Amino acid sequence: MDPKKFTGERPGWGEGFEYDYGRHIAAYRFAATMAAGRRVLDAGCGEGFGTQTLCDAAAQVTGVDYSDAAVLECRRLWKKPNLNFQRVDLTHPEGFSETFEVVINFQVLEHIRDPKPFLAGLRERLGEGGVLVLTTPNRLRTISENPYHVREYTVAELRELLDGVFGSVEIRGMHGNARVEAFEAGRARAVRNILRLDPLGIRNLLPAALVQFAFARLAKLVRRSAQPSGAELIVPDDFHVGSENVDRALDLVALCRR
Repeated sequence: MDPKKFTGERPGWGEGFEYDYGRHIAAYRFAATMAAGRRVLDAGCGEGFGTQTLCDAAAQVTGVDYSDAAVLECRRLWKKPNLNFQRVDLTHPEGFSETFEVVINFQVLEHIRDPKPFLAGLRERLGEGGVLVLTTPNRLRTISENPYHVREYTVAELRELLDGVFGSVEIRGMHGNARVEAFEAGRARAVRNILRLDPLGIRNLLPAALVQFAFARLAKLVRRSAQPSGAELIVPDDFHVGSENVDRALDLVALCRR
């Protein structure tokens, strides 16, 4: 993906998006620990830069997305013998009825207004003994408004939602080290400075298309402000998934079984 085309709807990658890339790939590395020799579905694969990393561990990887453009880009960029991409809307899967031992759904739930039909679709893709690995932002750590997110969740809210669909739910957290937390603090300062320019909340009255246009550009500005000059760039190893202090995690990581 060209960062110049970044919209904020999907994680950025490439120059200037090292933080986003590191946080996203860390989730795929965690999923890879469960994928060895298994058939894996990446539901909501986006441009596939994370999906293709699973091919070294998994027997077969299938990436699906509702966007025709995203699937075409995936097929252009990533060509591996055990990797394929399909255009599928899991709320209306039509002929897509395969089941998988591992199903991945990263940073999608927050975009869905009515999540239960979507989650039920993910559940149907789980084979016997299969596991869903789902990530979504922790609302308690959100520092800026995102016009593409219709709802973010706390641990308790996510558990209540998932318990209504799955028989077993475990929630962990995606955590960052001191360098990540310093970046987060810098990003929070940059966001506060920007929001001071709109004390009356006029942005909430603007057309959605204009807000989204501004969001993408301000998001890149915030990232540049948050990365101190001369500081080492953040990498996937700066993140880890753990069960400690989940309320303070950057992302919530749910392991769900039928």
